[in-house]
Amino acid sequence: MAVFGGRKDAMEVAAPLGGRVLGAMCELVDYDRKGDERFESGLLKESVLMLRLFGVYGKFFERRFLDESHSFFLRFAEERSAAYGLKDYIIACERLLQREGERCDQYNFDSATKRQLRDDAHRILVEKYSAKLLDSGNVGRLLEANDVESIKALYDLLRLSNIQKQLKGPWEEYIRTMGSAIVGDTARGEEMVIRLLELRRSLDIMIRDAFGKDEVFTYGLREAFGSFINDKKNTAAWNTGTSKVGEMIAKYIDILLRGGLKTLPKTLLSDSKDRADAEMSGIASTGDEDAELDRQLDNGLELFRFIEGKDVFEAFYKRDLARRLLMGRSASQDAERNMLSKLKSECGSSFTHNLEQMFKDQELGRDEMVSYKEWLAGTGRTKGGMDLTVSILSAAAWPTYPDMRVLLPKDVLEHINSFDAYYKSKHTGRRLAWKHNLAHCVIRAQFDRGPKELLVSALQAVVLVLFNEAEGKGGPTDGVLAYQQIAQTTGLPGPELQRTLQSLACGKIRVLSKHPKGRDVKETDTFTVNKAFTDPKFRVKINQIQLKETKEENQDTHKRVAADRQFETQAAIVRIMKSRKTMTHSQLVAEVINQTKSRGAVDAADIKLNIEKLIEKDYIEREDGAYVYMA
Repeated sequence: MAVFGGRKDAMEVAAPLGGRVLGAMCELVDYDRKGDERFESGLLKESVLMLRLFGVYGKFFERRFLDESHSFFLRFAEERSAAYGLKDYIIACERLLQREGERCDQYNFDSATKRQLRDDAHRILVEKYSAKLLDSGNVGRLLEANDVESIKALYDLLRLSNIQKQLKGPWEEYIRTMGSAIVGDTARGEEMVIRLLELRRSLDIMIRDAFGKDEVFTYGLREAFGSFINDKKNTAAWNTGTSKVGEMIAKYIDILLRGGLKTLPKTLLSDSKDRADAEMSGIASTGDEDAELDRQLDNGLELFRFIEGKDVFEAFYKRDLARRLLMGRSASQDAERNMLSKLKSECGSSFTHNLEQMFKDQELGRDEMVSYKEWLAGTGRTKGGMDLTVSILSAAAWPTYPDMRVLLPKDVLEHINSFDAYYKSKHTGRRLAWKHNLAHCVIRAQFDRGPKELLVSALQAVVLVLFNEAEGKGGPTDGVLAYQQIAQTTGLPGPELQRTLQSLACGKIRVLSKHPKGRDVKETDTFTVNKAFTDPKFRVKINQIQLKETKEENQDTHKRVAADRQFETQAAIVRIMKSRKTMTHSQLVAEVINQTKSRGAVDAADIKLNIEKLIEKDYIEREDGAYVYMA
């Protein structure tokens, strides 16, 4: 009995001793977690090794260690969540998880312990506090700050619990919010596309560097862009009735095709990673200027793809292309052809038919001028002193331009009449409508500091040559022309004359002097040649007035697009009804929207209005609550 009793006393002593050892080991881990100087790494490592040798690691230590770690994670998450913002919370969790993993490896904890510890930490730090991690406001602030590192850490953290796809919601909300603010900002309309592309560029970098090119976020980006670009609430601020984004994309591409890469901010240009990806994909390196320009055109086209109604883009692109071709302002004919090819591939040949005809007209015009000069030489009517070049435009392919009355100088008129006679004799039945407001020319001018060549519009030239006759009169009015004299001699309407005189006397390059001085032209003003004019260049461009779109032109283009949509809607209704014969109102409206959305979104109310018009014209009629086609 005494021996048995002695063994029982030994067991009673050993049990609390083992408990103190386990408690001390957990306390060492706690010291390490808190950065306490009392932590002894060697002691912890040897203690774990001892437990593994005695075979009691899994039975006694593991459960207690995991329970105490669970309590620590709960306290850690609660304290950090309350005290830290999202960025700091992410950093704290990232460091904690990294340190927990390193400790398990460094001190020979069992792999099963490490896995259970990690899973518990993920449940507490990530899943339990996912509302904080996925808060749209918090995530949006990190995205707005372009904090790639923090977003990557957040994505990696969420991926540990396999909930990273839930980040798609805040991601899309941020894009819609930022995009809507840009599209609706009427004060910075000229910067709209640059800002959208900068936003897109920052998001692409985020997908590449933070999300590891996860397709979920690429798809979310496209969905969000399509949403805010076509949201009528965002474009309502412009009062155009049609897509302002389509207009601005066309103007952005115009800037690219006129000025090349130098017109872009550096933030939009490719970086080293883009160049490496391009080379790996077998694409020409974006270090090559032509390849980079091509990539930037593709970026503009990517925005274009999001637009549901492409008719606004087409109208403004057509006008801008006409200006580039007629003014000779394209930076590269290859880039022009390349862009045309991209549009044809994207939208089909019907979209680009008129654009292609514009290029053909330019080529035919050059051939026509060669033929005209040969005709002049053959008839002995060679015109000296002036070189006339005429662009013959197909009325159906080019934008419509208003006729403008202007009284041309006698020698110019003789050249024009000569070409008109030649053309009519060669092409029976054709008629030429001269658009003098589109013409431009080079005139030679003599100033006190030497001769210059001035690149001006035809209207500017008509005004300038008047001063040749004003010189040499003698007296106080020598070389002076009053506004009313210029108006009477040129025949230009008031607004156009004021605009022309302002460009010559009030702009950066002033070849005329206005009296009295001022920025606005008045009917009481007088004008003289600025003989003291000088410029470092021999050939001076002052015809920028032709390249600038007036507010009236802009509004007219939008109105014309809106009117064309109504005609296209009516055509679609007739086409559908002719095919289906009988349809209910809801079926017809849905089918019309489906067939016209690629050109321009039309409201159901507008469709109903057009149905009423067609009923009045006896194309369709109502019968038993449905529409019936009338052959």
